[in-house]
Amino acid sequence: MADETRPTSSGDAPASTGGSGGGGGERRPFRPAGGSSGPREGGRKFFRRKKVCKFCTEKIEAINYKDVRLLAQFVAESGKITPRRLTGVCTPHQRRLSLAIKQARNIALLPFAGRAS
Repeated sequence: MADETRPTSSGDAPASTGGSGGGGGERRPFRPAGGSSGPREGGRKFFRRKKVCKFCTEKIEAINYKDVRLLAQFVAESGKITPRRLTGVCTPHQRRLSLAIKQARNIALLPFAGRAS
């Protein structure tokens, strides 16, 4: 891109060739908000169902740190606690869930990290 030359509005000012931000230089062309393919035709591609808290629907009162089978559903393969936006768990249950996972990790019921590949 350093080889490209662009005409400027004033003949004596050189074109900006640096790509490290700043404030001057080249502007990006306008792109519509519909993405690169333009506006979508035919409506939505798929219907995303609203996620519901598993603990609220099944009326699970206490989240026990010894229930490894339940807790393992909310831990990713890498060992990270899965966030609320992916699991659909409500905020109070997510807090209790993360505490239970941390307790289970401390007494070696759950791993701190996943398997290294």
